[in-house]
Amino acid sequence: MVKVREEHPVRDDGSVDLDIWLNLLAEQVEITDIERLRKACELARWAYEQAEAKEDVWSHGVAAGSFRTGLEMAQILAELQQDEETLIAAVLYRSVRERKLSQESIRKQFGKEAVRLIEGVLQMAAIGSRKNPRLDDNALASGGDQIENIRRMLVEMISDVRVALIKIAERTCAIRGVKEGSRRKRYLVAREVFDIYAPLAHRLGIGHIKWELEDLSFRYLKPNDYKHIARLLDEKRLDRQDYIDTVVNRLNDELAKVSIAGEVNGRAKHIYSIWRKMQRKNIDFSQVYDVRAVRILVPEIRDCYAVLGIVHGLWRNIPHEFDDYVASPKPNGYRSLHTAVFGPDGKVLEIQIRTFNMHEEAELGVCAHHLYKGTDLKSKSDSYEDKIAWLRQVLEWHEDLGETEGFGDMLRSDIVQDRVYVFTPDGHVVDLPTGATPIDFAYRVHTEIGHRCRGAKINGRIVSLNRRLQTGDQVEILTTREEKPRRDWLNANLGFVTTSRARAKVAHWFKAQAKEQNAEAGRQIVERELRRMALEGVNFEKLAQAVNYKTAEDAFAALGAGDIRLAQLVNAAQRQVEPPITAELPESAIRTRPPSDTADGSGIRISGVGNLLTTMATCCKPVPGDPIVGYITLGRGVSIHREDCSNALSLREQEPERLITVDWGNEDEATYPVDILIEAYDRQGLLRDVMMVLANDNINITAANTLTDKKDNTARLSLTLEITRLDMLGRIMDRINQVPNVIDVHRYRSGRAK
Repeated sequence: MVKVREEHPVRDDGSVDLDIWLNLLAEQVEITDIERLRKACELARWAYEQAEAKEDVWSHGVAAGSFRTGLEMAQILAELQQDEETLIAAVLYRSVRERKLSQESIRKQFGKEAVRLIEGVLQMAAIGSRKNPRLDDNALASGGDQIENIRRMLVEMISDVRVALIKIAERTCAIRGVKEGSRRKRYLVAREVFDIYAPLAHRLGIGHIKWELEDLSFRYLKPNDYKHIARLLDEKRLDRQDYIDTVVNRLNDELAKVSIAGEVNGRAKHIYSIWRKMQRKNIDFSQVYDVRAVRILVPEIRDCYAVLGIVHGLWRNIPHEFDDYVASPKPNGYRSLHTAVFGPDGKVLEIQIRTFNMHEEAELGVCAHHLYKGTDLKSKSDSYEDKIAWLRQVLEWHEDLGETEGFGDMLRSDIVQDRVYVFTPDGHVVDLPTGATPIDFAYRVHTEIGHRCRGAKINGRIVSLNRRLQTGDQVEILTTREEKPRRDWLNANLGFVTTSRARAKVAHWFKAQAKEQNAEAGRQIVERELRRMALEGVNFEKLAQAVNYKTAEDAFAALGAGDIRLAQLVNAAQRQVEPPITAELPESAIRTRPPSDTADGSGIRISGVGNLLTTMATCCKPVPGDPIVGYITLGRGVSIHREDCSNALSLREQEPERLITVDWGNEDEATYPVDILIEAYDRQGLLRDVMMVLANDNINITAANTLTDKKDNTARLSLTLEITRLDMLGRIMDRINQVPNVIDVHRYRSGRAK
């Protein structure tokens, strides 16, 4: 059974009569301010009329069709009992997507709520515009790994159930109207609707939408099978209708005898459902039970079982064809009694029995609960959060299409860990941890692409390689022929690489280079950083021993290969040349933070746990300043590893439950003043941008002085900052160095030449 596009009330000139349409809509759903909805309709129509007037860019009739699609979306949502904001967003959505109206103009006229809903649907639209056309064409039941990733992406995108409903309404209109399009367009729309939005409608419990989407998709994906079953249904239609009428009259008489005020109707036949049963059970059309089917609606649950007894008393039930979804509802909340019997003349008959409320829930699903009536969305109340959490659970529809076991656990895990889902240029979906960058993406796609990466485009625009990716971004990596990662990528302060996989790949590449080259590169990095930090007179041999290397050459080579981090060497250098730094300062200049709770005096703090023995792992030899993780051993307390240690990464895969969060809990974490000098080309807003960097890292500024040279248009900003460790200062200076127009940032000592 398929549903055709409904006709709108029109005037003599062919335009939609909004007065009649709004009155019809008001009969379906309660509208608090019908004039506001009328205003939205008139605005959308005006926008399309303006576009249609430009004949060079807008073909005749397309504008009117797009406007009517918005009205049709609102009609679908009215059937689902959605609120006024949802209807307004539906009416205006197409005009925003096609850039006939701006979001700002809608915000001014209709408020933030309508715009927020439209933005959510626009984000979901990225899936349709960038989907991969090379999906599995051979099976309707599975679309491969890409379908899994797209569904998981949807979970991340949807923060409001109404966004999902608007998108489902939009795709319903698309599949209804695609008959006029090309064969390829019909196939692509049907593939997307079948793989993504029909399962979504099912998991939201919207029965009649789900059936329509499946039947229409099946019509274009398997046209021969669709026509075959439709022809078989049509051949027996009159005989079957007479049979159903006889059964309905008999059941109405039986209900009247026991004084049950119920309704009995013939149930619609869904072509895809019939085909699926034939395929699953390997049976002929004549053996499909629900070709002849009736539905009985009753007031109370106890009436369901009473009617079941009546049905089984009238006709013999078929063994193993009874399902009690009242006592054990389906995961999406569906409740009903299903039974199959040998009806009049010995013909197989399927009967569904449910209450009127159950029927409303089966047809409207989540919408039947009126989730958002009386809820203050802006307050973010516990109730609202519960509903969103419930929505995310509902969207775990993996079992509906027979996907791999354990996918639900993966989905829940990804939600907790906050993943981002981005597109490749070909439309494939790649999932990454939150905070991932284009370089992380490049190494996730292929190691060689990561090594050759020299730039990136996000949504068609060139961006910096440390820009954080967002769900829905389309990422294109710009490469060169030469494989040559940059050492800066290993500098955690710059934020180029955030995933362990990418960092390990970069480090491995440098490790594979000649030791002499690594040592020379490492020496240059250290010397440059020490000059910038104004750390003079460092003994490199002692510095190497402080980070567990025998010689300075070994330490430099390890840094060049990515085995140790620059922050480790800088911290060790500070301890070597500035041990009395705080003692040299007046007491008023030192601010001591509250001491941290450490377990055993080792300087390691274990989150939520006290009094545990800790030992430093000999495999990676972590030193203060390294990102670390704890592993609960058997009898030796907690072993402390660097986060990027190969053993720690292996343990994360094999025994994740024994890994715990730890950090360096310094007992006496004091802040002390440090002077830095910033040289930059002068521009408006320079000082503001620098201050924003410091504010984002909660850095306190105790003094500031600026000097501008009008001759060469340069500015010198001297700032006094309160910091706790030198690696923090390095991170801050690196971030300031990325502010536009900044030439150089370095530390200086008061009284010395700047």
